[in-house]
Amino acid sequence: MRQFHLYLISDSTGETVSSVARAAVAQFEDVDPEEHVWSLVRTPAQLEKVLETIEAHPGVVMYTLVNNEMRDRLRQFCGDLNLPCVPVLARAISEMVAYLGIETSTQPGRKHLLNEEYFSRVEAVNFALAHDDGQATWELEEADIVIVGVSRTSKSPTCVYLANRGFKAANVPFVDSCPLPENLLTLKRPLIVGLTIDPDRLEQIRKSRLHSLDQHTETNYVDRERIVAEIAASRKLYARQGWPVIDVTRRAIEETAATILQHHDRHCEKRLGYGSQNG
Repeated sequence: MRQFHLYLISDSTGETVSSVARAAVAQFEDVDPEEHVWSLVRTPAQLEKVLETIEAHPGVVMYTLVNNEMRDRLRQFCGDLNLPCVPVLARAISEMVAYLGIETSTQPGRKHLLNEEYFSRVEAVNFALAHDDGQATWELEEADIVIVGVSRTSKSPTCVYLANRGFKAANVPFVDSCPLPENLLTLKRPLIVGLTIDPDRLEQIRKSRLHSLDQHTETNYVDRERIVAEIAASRKLYARQGWPVIDVTRRAIEETAATILQHHDRHCEKRLGYGSQNG
């Protein structure tokens, strides 16, 4: 493993620069960055503290700063030390400025202003938490998306990810020996999606889960034949109901969510009658 220091500097929450940095690092094998996240850096004095750390432990610098003087100071400093200094939003913003013909706001954290969209996301997150793992199933008709799947198919984190995109997502566990909520099969408004996974991978995940909880692995929960039967039964249900099925074996949560949202767009078009002449 090649180790290096990775400095992520932002005048807001740091979510954007962190997401871009991790996506970039994921393209490399055998690298192990030590992340230094500096968020809400909005004064020259705060920036100088960051620069002291960079000088002591040089590495790759990535940033989102809207203040011109602070950006210039950071770039000059990294240039003197011959360190890469990457403005993760600069190209995207400059292209939009050129196309739109208007200048940007210079307000830090503008993305996180308390507007209607922000409160919608908060409401969606609260909904996901209140309807996790089969809770409050009588309210499933209020959901935008309902995810069904056997245990350990990433239903909960996928719902939370969707909630952060503003979608009300609930999840219902599939347990072969337990009945599903009665209203699940008659829902009209939400998109219902079934998740599936390779049995070998699921067995491994479940054993790791039990080990982390310091529990014995000799249970039906990790029995190979039981797992195969459970997944087969869930897939039969999905096929019977005509629900879209997503195999999460080799998918990141972000990829699963992106695929779900594609299905959601088509579901909304069909439900509202768009494009019906084209099938």
